[in-house]
Amino acid sequence: MQVQFNSDSSVMGTENVAERIEASVRSKLARFEERLTRIEIHVRDENGAKGGGDDKACTIEARPRSGKPIGVTEHAAKVDDAARKAANTLVQRLERTFGKEQRHGHDPRPEKVL
Repeated sequence: MQVQFNSDSSVMGTENVAERIEASVRSKLARFEERLTRIEIHVRDENGAKGGGDDKACTIEARPRSGKPIGVTEHAAKVDDAARKAANTLVQRLERTFGKEQRHGHDPRPEKVL
């Protein structure tokens, strides 16, 4: 499973933010590793220098081996909190998606062809 991390310059307060968030997301999604090809993590500060409450956002997109990408976005006052919340939400969505496939014993819905 490949992990790609993207951020804007205002989020990178300490030098190990990317490593810390990537490690956290990897550990949360480890059980889905065989079913995913890539994870994209995007963190940003939506208000920039203005500050504000829950202005840090983290979007995580998981790309299953079969099927459409699954993405979630969460907001928090700190980047790490936003990433943790987004990873937890993504785990729930992946459990629901892969659980349905398993329960019904068929492949995910095929893409529509026109």
